[in-house]
Amino acid sequence: MAIFRKTSSCLLVAVGLLAGSAFAADPLGADELLTIPTSKENVVAGLTADAYQTGLSAYIWGYPLVRMERVARDYTDVPDPKPATSYRAPLNQIGWATSLATPDAKDMPTANNDTFYMSAVVDLGKEPFVLHVPDTNDRYYVVDVFDMWQNLQHYIGRRTTGTKAEDYALVPPGWQGELPAGVTRLDVNTSKVWLWGRLRVSQGEPMEPLMALQKEFSLRPISQMANADYKPETTSLPPLPEMGNDPLDFYRQLAAALKDNDVPARDAALFGQFARFGLTKAGFDDSKLLPQQKEALIRALQDGPKVAVSALASAAVERNGWSWATGLDNFGDMYPLRALVAGPYLGGQGEKEAMYPLRSADSKGEQLVGSKNYVIRFAKAPPVNAFWSLTVYNASDKMLIENPIHRYKLGSDTKGFFTRADGSFEVPLQHEKPTGEFAGNWLPTPSGPYYMILRLYQPTDEVLSGNYALPQVDPAP
Repeated sequence: MAIFRKTSSCLLVAVGLLAGSAFAADPLGADELLTIPTSKENVVAGLTADAYQTGLSAYIWGYPLVRMERVARDYTDVPDPKPATSYRAPLNQIGWATSLATPDAKDMPTANNDTFYMSAVVDLGKEPFVLHVPDTNDRYYVVDVFDMWQNLQHYIGRRTTGTKAEDYALVPPGWQGELPAGVTRLDVNTSKVWLWGRLRVSQGEPMEPLMALQKEFSLRPISQMANADYKPETTSLPPLPEMGNDPLDFYRQLAAALKDNDVPARDAALFGQFARFGLTKAGFDDSKLLPQQKEALIRALQDGPKVAVSALASAAVERNGWSWATGLDNFGDMYPLRALVAGPYLGGQGEKEAMYPLRSADSKGEQLVGSKNYVIRFAKAPPVNAFWSLTVYNASDKMLIENPIHRYKLGSDTKGFFTRADGSFEVPLQHEKPTGEFAGNWLPTPSGPYYMILRLYQPTDEVLSGNYALPQVDPAP
């Protein structure tokens, strides 16, 4: 037995030596976690790195909620007088723009110049609301139902539900009542929703019938459906914490927004990690954070927008110089894309409803600028089941371009638009008025950098399949 014990001890020593030798020569490299000292410096460095990565995740994940809660308050704050391009309305009421967007319309970046916009922020905390849509006689319209996380939950309109008159109940989580006959139920994930609508306007058509059609859209609590004398209450949402001089106030706004919006079950584990830097359902408490952690959170907020913009690299496909993004109504776990859409592309829709190929460089890969002239040569009009338009925006503020002919887009309804007998046409892009065969197709550009968006409303299968390629943007000869 003594011999066995001695032999076993020798074997253990030998195995240990072999293991140490193998570890030293491990082709996978040294495992630093096995040897790192638990010094104060390393702990502080780790807390700092952890604050940065969790703070960055919190920004990307939570930005859409903060943005939507801001929008819910901004878009229910109605100016007096109300501009014709404004679609703002009090809480639980519908607001319509009565003029197409112009460079003076600052509420919505990358606004279209094709449709009257509609907006309604609806508080479903007490009961469902019923949206009535009229018969539009096949006129294109769509009402998108967004939850407060910028998820587009339902489409109402020409493509999905048709253009006949209908009633739709917006039903919050947990509501157990019964709906009146003839009302279609639309369940939503949050106790507030944003209705974002578009009603097509053709260039030059009379406005009076459109104004009358707008008034036929209505919104009321389900308890008031049969009340012919219903008048909406004047109410408002409580304010969010103001963004003051504290650079961490974003997290305070996020905490405030979370008090009225449940964390989705699929995000519970992710949200739980944010407690490490003080963000919980109870609020945001940074009193126990080290100065280094606070600095890391500030850096996270600075880098967050860049991470959101980077979503285009994975969500968009480039074809012939145009960037085609898809999945704008089905983000899944693509939180950077959701954040990006909630920001400068607020209200974006899925590809079946509309596609928005974007272009910011010419065929040589150089930034589009107003000091240069360009031309786009189309073999035919873009294939759509509704209509299309091409719009130019300032690169600096993403707004429409002021120009002497007040033309902010070219499209299916542009007066004087010239095409050849074979259906082909050219679009001159330049700051000064062009001459020549296609001068009437001029799309004015700013003096500085810009980008453009081609809107394809109800694109055909040729577009959805990826088989359609837009033409290049070439420097003009």
